[in-house]
Amino acid sequence: MAEYREMAYARPEIYCEPVASESFGIVEKPLSWWERLLNIGGFRKLMILVVLAVIWELYASNLDNPLIFPTFVDTVRALIDGVVSGGLLLKAWTSIRVLLLGYAAGIALAALLTVLAITTRIGTDILETLTAMFNPLPAIALLPLALIWFGLGEGSLIFVLIHSVLWAVSLNTHSGFLSVSPTLRMVGRNYGLVGFAYVWQILIPAAFASILSGLKIGWAFAWRTLIAAELVFGVSSGSGGLGWFIYENKNMLEIPSVFAGLFMVILIGLFVENVIFNTLEKCTIRRWGMQS
Repeated sequence: MAEYREMAYARPEIYCEPVASESFGIVEKPLSWWERLLNIGGFRKLMILVVLAVIWELYASNLDNPLIFPTFVDTVRALIDGVVSGGLLLKAWTSIRVLLLGYAAGIALAALLTVLAITTRIGTDILETLTAMFNPLPAIALLPLALIWFGLGEGSLIFVLIHSVLWAVSLNTHSGFLSVSPTLRMVGRNYGLVGFAYVWQILIPAAFASILSGLKIGWAFAWRTLIAAELVFGVSSGSGGLGWFIYENKNMLEIPSVFAGLFMVILIGLFVENVIFNTLEKCTIRRWGMQS
């Protein structure tokens, strides 16, 4: 009976001849030039911009009213004229210079508040109270007070820019610090790190993804606030950057130049987002393996 079972369950030996890889056909199909282009993020974004430009041109041509909506070609022509004459570039540099001053001051104050909040209990209470009070307050709403306190000039602009940057950067940085794993915190404590050294060597690298998000949000808030504030300053003092350029050309019914000023605002925003912040992201959180 046992022999019968062994014979019943015995399996014949199977030997497979190796097959040459050439007989499998194409295992990995090479990508065409179009597919390789579509794998480039910058090219895909460029195609989106081209489609939007075509829609703009078709709609404006069909509307046929340059005082309401100029064509894309007329806007580009006005943009080139403004750049060649130097007036538009001068206005853009005026706005960027003021923005950098306010942005840097806001980041410095946000760093002080966040370090104080993460190292002391009273600092946490101060940060939570101030952000709850002032974060919902639009920065442009403080412009009348800024005009009274600092007068017409860059001081008022820098004040509202600090307000735009401070709370967004503080909130994101503090949230990033709180999300650092207890293991990393214990590593820092075991090495004897305290105070600023603990924040600089442990918390900032571990929370840099949140910090970078806060920097992006603060930049966007500051840029929008600056252009809006410059429109008010243009009405008040007849000077300013891109906001005044837009307001001045609106009064002269140079609508293509108005759109050219708006186009310059968009171009600067695209450059900062896709070049400066993307480069910073690749050199930090992507390089460290914190983001795919």
